[in-house]
Amino acid sequence: MIMMQKKKVIILDTSVLCVWIQVPGKEVAGKEGFINKEYVDKHIKEEIEKGAQLVLPLTTLIETGNFIAHTKTGNRQPSIGQMVDIINRVADGTTPWLTLDSQSHLLKGEALKSLAADWSNTVINEDQSIGDAAIVKVAEYMALNFEVEIFTGDGGLKNYEYKIAGQQLRRNRK
Repeated sequence: MIMMQKKKVIILDTSVLCVWIQVPGKEVAGKEGFINKEYVDKHIKEEIEKGAQLVLPLTTLIETGNFIAHTKTGNRQPSIGQMVDIINRVADGTTPWLTLDSQSHLLKGEALKSLAADWSNTVINEDQSIGDAAIVKVAEYMALNFEVEIFTGDGGLKNYEYKIAGQQLRRNRK
């Protein structure tokens, strides 16, 4: 039996989006600043060429916009322009972006309660932000139909990608 490989999505975390659009003061991310614009450009380009789609979680949109708004040094105008372009492309579903509609279920009833419950557990033991908890929920939902990469400079958030991949493997074996 031939197994069809799932299409891949790249879920952008705030840390990576800030690097990608060069928000002043947020030009590098990750441990020791290993994620820079050149790395982000190259990785995203390679993944898109392989057919991956990009996901902009609502959390990332809001947090990045807040970082831009609160920038006190440097010229934030280029970041504003790039952010507006990304938002417009997401709104239109312009390739390679998935629309925010693909995440809308997360804002409804039981899904929102599940986010609150999961976050209340992880904030105590892991200091997880509610933004990261929401990104994990996006990743879990996307993993039902896609191979998922959480593109982040945050090691704690990246670990959830591996947990989700493990859950996928267990489901596929059943």
